[in-house]
Amino acid sequence: MNRLVFGLAFAALFLSWTTLGSAQPPLPKPDHVVIVIEENHAFGQIIDSPAAPYLNTLARKGALLTNSYGVTHPSQPNYIALFAGTVEGVNGNVCPMSLTAPNLSSTLAQAGQSFIGYSEDLPAVGAVDCIAGAYARKHNPWVNWQSSSANTVPAAQNRPLTDFPTDFSTLPTVSIIVPNQQNDMHDGSDPDRIQRGDQWLQSRIERYVEWAQTHNSLLIITWDEDNGKSNNHIPTILVGPMVRAGRYHEQTNHYGLLRTVTDMYGAQPVGLSRQASPLTTMWAAPKP
Repeated sequence: MNRLVFGLAFAALFLSWTTLGSAQPPLPKPDHVVIVIEENHAFGQIIDSPAAPYLNTLARKGALLTNSYGVTHPSQPNYIALFAGTVEGVNGNVCPMSLTAPNLSSTLAQAGQSFIGYSEDLPAVGAVDCIAGAYARKHNPWVNWQSSSANTVPAAQNRPLTDFPTDFSTLPTVSIIVPNQQNDMHDGSDPDRIQRGDQWLQSRIERYVEWAQTHNSLLIITWDEDNGKSNNHIPTILVGPMVRAGRYHEQTNHYGLLRTVTDMYGAQPVGLSRQASPLTTMWAAPKP
């Protein structure tokens, strides 16, 4: 009898060890997340492309999501989806408009965290222009909540890229960088616009990438949509000390990416991200 009891206890203990060993590490809580949104290219146009050597270096250094998708076409509703977990009924590149749904900024604020969006060539803090040179408001979703009657995004969170901190320790909890239409792979023809966007990324974010590796900070680079020819299959790359390098095949989209970020900080998921699953397979085990 004692042997039977001992055997059952040992089996239970062994099972618990096995379960713990195979469990995914919990979601990390980076000190900062920086998201960069690129334009209108499919996974196969960027990954392993000789026109994008820097992006492919990042893909090898970090986690490359091979099964990541935009949610619709054209550009603007994808940006809104990533920011608010819903397209808010927007089905085109409309300007101006005012939106009211809970969003990344409002839910982070409720969790005691901060957000700032940085747009290249935005004329001034809080500017509401539809077009200003190579800046396009359709790629800046948070501005649509500045005059909102609910879940308002303060104008101070809508900033030019020139305000992006050089002291990265002063970054907000989550920031989104939107290059202008000449540098986000939107304008021009391939492979030139891919190469230009790739070189812009290297010149603008490599110093942050190097800093992030020793400062618990996470970079995410994704695309709004594909080129209309690949079922909206887009590249998404994550780089940081909490990421295990490799290619990961769990399926996700803008809602899943948003859910991952809000879950990292214990913020309430918003919109359709409530039904999405956070990313789970690429995280390194926490350091002791």
